[in-house]
Amino acid sequence: MSFETVLFWAFSVVLVGAALAVILLRNPVHAALALVLAFVTAASHWMLLRAEFLAITLVLVYVGAVMVLFLFVVMMLDINVDRLREGFMKFLAAGLLVGGLMVTEMVAVFVNAKFFSAGRLPAPPDPGRGYSNTKELGRILYTDFVYPFELAAVLLLVAIIAAIALTMRKRKDSKFQDPSQQVAVRREDRIRIVSMPAEKADE
Repeated sequence: MSFETVLFWAFSVVLVGAALAVILLRNPVHAALALVLAFVTAASHWMLLRAEFLAITLVLVYVGAVMVLFLFVVMMLDINVDRLREGFMKFLAAGLLVGGLMVTEMVAVFVNAKFFSAGRLPAPPDPGRGYSNTKELGRILYTDFVYPFELAAVLLLVAIIAAIALTMRKRKDSKFQDPSQQVAVRREDRIRIVSMPAEKADE
């Protein structure tokens, strides 16, 4: 057993444990930290596959940006976990069905002979010196998969526009300021000078 195989199984055990912790932990902050650990171990798998660019992107984008924002939102909203778990049993059957289908698909992939070579997974070929996976990824992404890439970009743009539209809609119970009215205000609208006669104190 090679050193890379030992690292693969070590990272795999940590990744599965972190994924289970995300599901089973009751505290949302602890679950988010377990998800960070899962992302880091998944990036380690990308490193073993000699895909350094994808590993760094996974850490920077998901751990450095998405999870920090998620933790900020969770801690600011002070979510009541007990109320979220009230309808857990109602969706248990649908969750077990979807989970069973996913497990069946993964088992079908692993037992397929196309993914195995002499009883083990084939090792990735050595690309040699001077190989840049970033350059190769860009070449494949903008040549062979340019249409799916553009379709994904359009879908993300539509999602951004929809999120902004939902945020900018006016509600009756919401309070907001109009900067144009604030700038156009005059002194006479805010201050009224009243002339009052002076009064003498009683002797």
